[in-house]
Amino acid sequence: MSDDHAIASDLKRSDLARVTGCNLETIRYYESVGLMPDPPRTASGHRRYGAPHVERLNFVMRARDLGFTMEEILGLLSLVDRGSHTCAEVERMGRHHLDVVRAKLRDLQAIETVLAGTIAHCTGTDTPDCPLLDVLNEGSTKPERVLSPSE
Repeated sequence: MSDDHAIASDLKRSDLARVTGCNLETIRYYESVGLMPDPPRTASGHRRYGAPHVERLNFVMRARDLGFTMEEILGLLSLVDRGSHTCAEVERMGRHHLDVVRAKLRDLQAIETVLAGTIAHCTGTDTPDCPLLDVLNEGSTKPERVLSPSE
């Protein structure tokens, strides 16, 4: 048995944080919202985490890195925990998340257009007049409300 396997079979929460690179408080939070199962406890009441906890936490962290919401991760985990999930079920969830990501990308592109167009009108001088402040005061980030660089 390797040292890594021995370590992964009897971890304290701080060890779990170190092994996975996840913040200790984040692990506590994930436990409180049900993303992480309650670990078994020693006779003295100390939590002990094993390889399944490491795998689960890594799954959650990768899903968060891909932008899945907590609710989406809970949904994915419920499929996995059920043990009878199908690729079609997981694919539906993945496609929905991809649609959300693509919508966010469109929003970010619109924001980029607004900022680029507005900043192009900034003079960079010591005058108090500033097109960026003007756009912010208008309360709209719609690209059509921003002057084009040719105006």
